[in-house]
Amino acid sequence: MVASLTRLRDLFAERPALEATPVSERHAAVAAILRERDPLLGVEVLLIRRAEREGDPWSGHMAFPGGRHEPRDADLLATALRETREEIGLDLARDARLLGRLDDLDATARGRRTGMAITPFVFELSGEPPLTLEAKEVADALWTPLLPLYRGDSHTTYPYKLGELQLALPGYRVGESVVWGLTYQMLEALFRLVRAPH
Repeated sequence: MVASLTRLRDLFAERPALEATPVSERHAAVAAILRERDPLLGVEVLLIRRAEREGDPWSGHMAFPGGRHEPRDADLLATALRETREEIGLDLARDARLLGRLDDLDATARGRRTGMAITPFVFELSGEPPLTLEAKEVADALWTPLLPLYRGDSHTTYPYKLGELQLALPGYRVGESVVWGLTYQMLEALFRLVRAPH
């Protein structure tokens, strides 16, 4: 059941370790941050809405905090920790526990592969540390229960125009926004882990 952090801890503990991703300039990492405050709500995930920025292919998207690997980062986990601290002011090394990581995804933008791989790390947050949003990068942040997404209660489509094509891409309705694209794929990967026979 995705509504329990205990269940998710066990699933990641049982999962065979994924090989470390060789790091290059074309890598990014994100942090899927989970918490469990209210037993009725179950597990919640932190989503951010990226600031509107010209030239950014993910401008305005609902996402997990994260970004590109930089040479000063020891590895991709360090990238996820640094980007989260810079974007929303959370020190995951101090305030969270790493549960594990999901498989890498090939980033796409406007229907084309970008040549960048994204590594999602999953964390369990302790306590209620405040968020401090970097306004140039993050317009908003919100906690949303996983259970409605997992059950399909929030399933919707996102209208997307690709050249002459009008597409209806799968997504989740979260408040007034739609989670689609890469973040949708990452959440689906987490749900596949929960649904898989063990």
